[in-house]
Amino acid sequence: MARFHGKVGFGVTVETSENSGVWEDIVVEHNYRGDIVRNSRRLEGAEGVNDDIIVANSISIVADNFAIDQFLNIKYVRWNGNLWIVTTVTVQRPRLILDLGSVYNGPTP
Repeated sequence: MARFHGKVGFGVTVETSENSGVWEDIVVEHNYRGDIVRNSRRLEGAEGVNDDIIVANSISIVADNFAIDQFLNIKYVRWNGNLWIVTTVTVQRPRLILDLGSVYNGPTP
């Protein structure tokens, strides 16, 4: 089983100023260790010329209290030089199982 050491991005949507009606994602990253429990990829047909690469990986991280409390706000994982969207989070204390999907292009810290 391959080991994982990397950053997990958590995003919280906050209003920029009181009653402004303008919201933004504030993203913070935390380092975690764990295991890559599934390592695979698939191609998905795109509307453009090239197919999109979708990873179907699962990463099991040893979670701290912050990750357990904020698992609903996990946005992405930094892995293999890219940011990947976390599509599903499964809580199995003391671990979180993160299922990855396509490349993440949203806000970062």
